[in-house]
Amino acid sequence: MRFPFAVTSDIPLYLAPMAGVSESPFRRICRRFGADVVVTEFLSAEGIRRENAATMDKLRFGPDERPIGVQIFGGDPVAMGEAAALVTDVFQPEFIDINFGCPVKKVVKRNGGSGCLKDMGLVEGVIRAVSAHTHLPVTVKIRSGWNEEMRDPVAIALRCQDAGAKALALHPRTRSQMYTGAARWDEIAAVAAALEIPVLGNGDIKTAEDAARMQRETGCAGVMIARGSFGQPWIFRETRALLEGKPKPAIPPVEERFAVALEHARMADEYEADPRGAAIEFRKHLGWYVKGLPGSADLRRKLHAVDSLQEVEGIFAEYLAGPERHGEQSPVALDTAA
Repeated sequence: MRFPFAVTSDIPLYLAPMAGVSESPFRRICRRFGADVVVTEFLSAEGIRRENAATMDKLRFGPDERPIGVQIFGGDPVAMGEAAALVTDVFQPEFIDINFGCPVKKVVKRNGGSGCLKDMGLVEGVIRAVSAHTHLPVTVKIRSGWNEEMRDPVAIALRCQDAGAKALALHPRTRSQMYTGAARWDEIAAVAAALEIPVLGNGDIKTAEDAARMQRETGCAGVMIARGSFGQPWIFRETRALLEGKPKPAIPPVEERFAVALEHARMADEYEADPRGAAIEFRKHLGWYVKGLPGSADLRRKLHAVDSLQEVEGIFAEYLAGPERHGEQSPVALDTAA
């Protein structure tokens, strides 16, 4: 099953679009560790077509991020079409992705994200409008339905395909579930079997073993990793090895983990115009990078107080020279849901 743009792997690994996380520096880090495809944070169609400065700033990406998709959301087909046209002309990504999955209230209340799933006519209208305004492939990310009564991922996916979607990612929870309960991977398998276009699996991937198991159990054409990448971008390298039947690479030692975190921090500092704002925004990444290390609670406390990214190097050096370093154990896997 062919993807609508060039990918180098038979089973591509995607970095999922995540607000406040999948910014350019993190996308670049994940690409270096083996992510085949990255997607921007989800961006408002209204913000794009009005050329809102903050929204347009988040559309920036570099050549080392390709192939990249720009994800847009909105409940107005006209606005979505105009946004797609602007993104195509100005930024020229490999594809445009439509967000029909975000469960956040402030998005849903404007019929964006998973709010569209209450009206499949609107979903089809949005896909057709976006497709009519770009020559790029149009892909979609969906949930299994608005709520349990409307849960029918195969029917939703088929209508997306009929409207012109060239690939589809499924997070097999309903909007009403938010991130509770377990993602029903059997629904990914059912959608993958029903569609002619590539289907990506997403949800509850915490480790490389989870990602490989999802692909094996569902037959999905690709895997989209979200929160499992937090603080461990090497999950893509690990997953690729498992998919190819090779031994999983060792978890990076603490020195390498800190080196990756520092490189990520420098990239964030260069990318953002406001150094202090960049440091404050980056604190969450620092917390994820040190999760599971001996003495991590005290280390996170110090890192969550930084006002400049230059402070981070000193904190890491102090940790490596301190007594906690000698009690180092293998970092634990993140206990979060994708």
